Amino acid sequence: MNLSERFKKNWEDKCCHLSPANCHLLIAVSGGLDSVVLTDLIFKSGFDFTIAHCNFQLRGEESERDEVFVKELGKKYNKEVLVKKFDTHKCSEERKIGIQEAARELRYEWFSEVRVDSRLSTRDYRLITTAHHADDNIETVLMKFFRGTGIQGLTGIQPFNQADKIIRPLLFATKEDILNYAKENNLSWVEDSSNESNKYTRNYFRNELIPALQKVFPNAEENITQNIERLTEVNELYQQSIQLYKKKLLIKKENEFHIPVLLLQKSNPLKTIVWEIIKAFDFAASQADEVIKLFAAENGSHIASASHRIIKNRNWLIIAPLNQTISQHLLIEKGEKQIVFEKGELTIKEISDPSFSIDPSPFTALLDAGKIQFPLLLRKWKQGDYFYPLGMQKKKKLSRFFIDQKLSLTEKENTWVIESNKKIIWIIGQRIDDSCKITSASKKAI
Repeated sequence: MNLSERFKKNWEDKCCHLSPANCHLLIAVSGGLDSVVLTDLIFKSGFDFTIAHCNFQLRGEESERDEVFVKELGKKYNKEVLVKKFDTHKCSEERKIGIQEAARELRYEWFSEVRVDSRLSTRDYRLITTAHHADDNIETVLMKFFRGTGIQGLTGIQPFNQADKIIRPLLFATKEDILNYAKENNLSWVEDSSNESNKYTRNYFRNELIPALQKVFPNAEENITQNIERLTEVNELYQQSIQLYKKKLLIKKENEFHIPVLLLQKSNPLKTIVWEIIKAFDFAASQADEVIKLFAAENGSHIASASHRIIKNRNWLIIAPLNQTISQHLLIEKGEKQIVFEKGELTIKEISDPSFSIDPSPFTALLDAGKIQFPLLLRKWKQGDYFYPLGMQKKKKLSRFFIDQKLSLTEKENTWVIESNKKIIWIIGQRIDDSCKITSASKKAI
């Protein structure tokens, strides 16, 4: 089976829902061998497409030569060619990243902008199409392996990225397959002289490391490709398991996630599960050990990432955005006497004296212990909250209550409440709920 036939079969296997009838492709064409062959294969498969070329202005006259070549390629296939020139060095300096990384970011940012332009096509699917092949995949996996990565990283480049609308239909083919096709079909292309320079990591792997490995293991590339396929399937099972753990362990409360420490401690393998949970909040793999140390740390201990903080709150770990100085949801278990929160400190006492002397201060609440169910929830108020104000039989929304009390916007934003069994029993500093008031029948108070 020749490359053209294999290309069509692979497309049917991987992307059967995409056809010339419903799909317009934006092909990334550098002018090199891989993208020229991809363009020819797509043209012969009957797809409508537009060519996109990035001129990163990194190789002087050679960059301009590539641009001219790609424009001529567009004429050959009678397709529109879009060209974008980039100041890659400036981008590298401003973003404080390497040249290769800057080029990659600029490239995909522009492709994404062009792809959603309705003037490009009215087809249902508009996809960015790149010429990555099996050799690229091997290099990528090896680089990630030596840098350090998880199972996901060892699955390599994926043929279809649904989120970013990127398709890579040549991943099944080797560089040798592509070169043979180009020769058989009399295709011409341009060579990028920078591919010979080993100052770039990928080129070193391509030109030095992999050839050295092949001297010891002649089938190294074929074996790595097969391992990528196996690990892709292993990763599917792995992700299914991780999702089950996350569903069991993560309790979402507005913009926070609460994790029961005792339940997390029983999870196995612990370090892997902790890492899979925290990496979504910008934590590094090395911080998984720090999270595990929080299990036995003092209340209020925490670690931080660039965007979040993980706080030890008694029997819970709370993942909260960094702009929150402390957790916005605190559980109060029976027997706890002091709770520190954003607005200050809460002291809880149980009183059995039947005289029940009521303190007139708005910052003290005397509640019937028999009508309160632990654990209590201490949190900030939110829109939709309501309660039954002391002395009233009708419920009132807190937003209305605040208006009646003539509270300022800042005072409203800083108002906290305590819940018992999903019912507000005290608006701290304002009013208790009528259902929890002390009566002649009350035996104990809180």
